[in-house]
Amino acid sequence: MLLFIHTVLLVLASATALIPAFALDASPEGAPVPAPSPAFVAPLTLDDAITLAAEHLPFYQAARLRVASTEALYNAALGPYFPRFDAAAAYRRFYTSAEDFDTRNYELSLSYLLYDGGERRANRTLARLNLENDRLEVRNTLLELYYAVRTAFYTALAQQELVTQRRVQRGDAQTDYEVAQGRYKFGVARLSDVLQASVRLEQARFNLIQAEGDLVKAFSDLNSLVGRPLESSYALAGTLDPEVKLPELRYFYEAALDKPEVLQAENDIRRAEQNQALVRSTFKPLVTAEAAYQRTSGGIFRTSFPDQRFAGLTATWNIFELGKFFRYKSARIEKDIAAQQLSEVKRQLLLAVNRAYEDVQISSNQIGVARQQVKQAEQNYEQAYGEYKVGKGDILSLVQAESFLAEAREQLITARLNFILSLSLLQRTAGTPWTSR
Repeated sequence: MLLFIHTVLLVLASATALIPAFALDASPEGAPVPAPSPAFVAPLTLDDAITLAAEHLPFYQAARLRVASTEALYNAALGPYFPRFDAAAAYRRFYTSAEDFDTRNYELSLSYLLYDGGERRANRTLARLNLENDRLEVRNTLLELYYAVRTAFYTALAQQELVTQRRVQRGDAQTDYEVAQGRYKFGVARLSDVLQASVRLEQARFNLIQAEGDLVKAFSDLNSLVGRPLESSYALAGTLDPEVKLPELRYFYEAALDKPEVLQAENDIRRAEQNQALVRSTFKPLVTAEAAYQRTSGGIFRTSFPDQRFAGLTATWNIFELGKFFRYKSARIEKDIAAQQLSEVKRQLLLAVNRAYEDVQISSNQIGVARQQVKQAEQNYEQAYGEYKVGKGDILSLVQAESFLAEAREQLITARLNFILSLSLLQRTAGTPWTSR
């Protein structure tokens, strides 16, 4: 009997231990489900981030929808090239002192615009230019998307390295504090040494908290672009040291002159020409061919011809209207304005490319200096640590050496990030397919 009771208790204990493992399967509908562990989320690459951003970013989707809308307007501009078919019906009831009566009128008409002085052709061309500009705006929006994603991706990647570096700083400061405390216990160091090391340790802890918070914000920025929950955290597959062979400056100049802003400015000149053609069309006649069928019934006096059919040509020509002369003058001036704006766009764009290219050169040179500074700071710290440990140095020199090393390492991370960001800015400014990945 005791053996049976013992066996039952063992079975109950085993079942109780298994309950948490099946708790998720047995949870009622609508119960919160724990988020998957970051370990099971595949590392995010830059290409993946760009693809996700293109699928989720509203401003890019809006630009694409704008193209669909403008394309419909472009197709609508074909309307004046086709005949127009109209149907009309009218019923009237007349109340007179002699007799009340009613009339009914039905009409079918077919008309075609033979000549309008070039108005429909100009409107069609304007619609095409508007469509081209909106398509170019999609390209421009895509460049902005690339730049935003690259900036957020590499900033998060650099922030991860910074958090790792801040943890190293905390470990170094902890080691310095423990050495100072140990020497103080043996009576070979002063209390001020311990306090100096303690202040540096607390500062390292403070810096680590700040870096971890900045990392969370960096991931929020990236998640907002790629369409993931803002609080998501995962690994990033990338490096702050890409292998890049920078083309010559001339390459970026040539690419910039084919950028969407330049092409849109050129289209603005063509649009001004078509607006000028629109105004010019008002100086020419309007010729329309028309055929109609008309049926009338009712009334006091019945018509002898209830059914009527007719066809004809109508020509309308405005001989004089003062405003169109000034509108034509304004249209010619607008064309000159568009030409000047094109020159200004090119001037600003080439200047921006030149400055961005110089920033890349500067940031590239800074990386080499930052690496050398880290090496020297490491040697300085090792020397100060060894001297203080054997009693030949003071705590102030050790704390300063560790601080200099921490700053040098952080400066190297910043220099590498600035190099990548300057490359991305150069690509966005020049609008070139060359990539810094």
